Amino acid sequence: MIHPSYKELMEKINEVNAAEGKPAITSRYSVVIAASKRARQLTNGAEPLAETSSGKPLSVAVEELYEGKVRLNIAEPETPDEAAETEEAPAETEGE
Repeated sequence: MIHPSYKELMEKINEVNAAEGKPAITSRYSVVIAASKRARQLTNGAEPLAETSSGKPLSVAVEELYEGKVRLNIAEPETPDEAAETEEAPAETEGE
């Protein structure tokens, strides 16, 4: 089992987003997509920003999200039509 849980991870991300005036994450899907994209970056050679006991890319990606070293890039659509066209943006590292 991956720690932290989705619930804990979403709460932590929403704390950071609230402090930065960004919208809250309401879907596990957003967290799963961000973690999987970051895990793919790690698999392709990106430097890990957090350490875990397992060292697996997904575990590292989840820990990076939890520690705030990688953040979700959330775009708020302006109209309902744009909402249908908008895709979840990839996770971005803190250094970008």
